Amino acid sequence: MKKIITTGIDIGSSQVKVVITEFTKGTNQRFPRIIGTGIAESKGLRHGYLINSTDVTRSVRQAILQAEKSSGTVVERAYLAIGGVGLSSVIATGSIVISRADLEITDLDIEKAMEIAEEAIPKSESINKKIVHSIPLQYKIDERPVLGNPIGMKAVKLEATVLFVTTIERHLEDLIEATEEAGIRVIDVTAAPIAASFITLSKAQKIAGCVLANIGAETVSIVVYENNIPISLEVFPIGSTDITNDIALGLKISLEEAEEIKQHGIGASLLPRKKLEEIVEARLGNMFELVDSHLKKIGRSGLLPAGIILTGGGSGITTAEDLARSVLKLPTRIASLTMGDNGGRVQDAFWSVAYGLCVLGLTGDESTKSSFDISGIFKKIISWFKQFLP
Repeated sequence: MKKIITTGIDIGSSQVKVVITEFTKGTNQRFPRIIGTGIAESKGLRHGYLINSTDVTRSVRQAILQAEKSSGTVVERAYLAIGGVGLSSVIATGSIVISRADLEITDLDIEKAMEIAEEAIPKSESINKKIVHSIPLQYKIDERPVLGNPIGMKAVKLEATVLFVTTIERHLEDLIEATEEAGIRVIDVTAAPIAASFITLSKAQKIAGCVLANIGAETVSIVVYENNIPISLEVFPIGSTDITNDIALGLKISLEEAEEIKQHGIGASLLPRKKLEEIVEARLGNMFELVDSHLKKIGRSGLLPAGIILTGGGSGITTAEDLARSVLKLPTRIASLTMGDNGGRVQDAFWSVAYGLCVLGLTGDESTKSSFDISGIFKKIISWFKQFLP
């Protein structure tokens, strides 16, 4: 039986995480088995932006070597996640007149409508940006909404409403270059929140409507799902490191002590517990207010039945779940990882992005591919309707 080895690299502001998985074709295995993991302190990044490529390359190489050692394999190529405050999304609409004389809608019509939608993106949202994903949200034929794939239907006019996930072009190119300098060929790039959502959210949650919030070291990233489609994505320049800094200032202690307290609580020390709770809740409250403001902007505040699912290092803070429920007025839970039998190697959603990349890479489905051409020469337009539209 053929075994497929897949590698995912998640370069965060705090840590570089690498997951190596193995999948055996022709078995009942649902998810790839994790056979190796590697982690290294992330250097050369700030809020997800690359500021020193040499440091980033060194961090990637260190995490890769660790993963190779634990898996007993050599990594030559991998899937890469893109995050940071430069990652965002914008919705645009494009419409065309059907090209065929018999008015039958073809793949070419779909691609043309998406091209027109891309051209309709406001300059302020597209300048210096690169499209990572193009996700159709809705099609209309002759002004009437269509459920599912419109190919083969007949109409005079086709309209496509598309979610474009974008990132800073220079940052993306620098990140790919730094990774490849570590001796790893980048196969494809996926937005980090989308990669994580594939293994932290169930189909039922995505259909009902939910928001996945990743509380990282320097950023909070969210992706909103409805009807099994990602309808919005945003990244905020605030993270769990801000909580550590607030604790250090508020309690007049070192950063190391503050980090330990953030993770495990005050314990039996003489430090004021009530003051600590106030500091942590104030900063977490700021984070969830930003999330709620975005939900209000897209008309989903308090209207997502499956609620908010928290992941990332900051989600482990004791009061995070209760505070999210209070601020957002939504059902709240901490994400768990869907990974099958992995020998107890990984137990939480800390590895969700890197593992999600492996799952996406393994499927080989068009819906898992980005719109970014690694060579930088050609621009691919890849439709996600097979995966996302009902």
